[in-house]
Amino acid sequence: MDPSTPEQEIDRTLDIRGFVCPLPVLKTKQALDRMKPGEILKVMATDPDAGADISRLFKRLGHSVLNVREEGEGITVLIRKK
Repeated sequence: MDPSTPEQEIDRTLDIRGFVCPLPVLKTKQALDRMKPGEILKVMATDPDAGADISRLFKRLGHSVLNVREEGEGITVLIRKK
């Protein structure tokens, strides 16, 4: 999938800007648990470690991390649920 996934392909957005570790990972897991396989979650965070932490964990759990990019003072991660 193209790293610039169009907004219409994103099934759910999780805005966790302002939260610090471990809450970004926990809240991302809770959101993915409520989603159907194949759906895409957009996570917006400001914790400087969130991108790496979320990518590492959810790849290990078998989900597809489609894109991690810095945006302003935060990061955006796109994850497709397995």
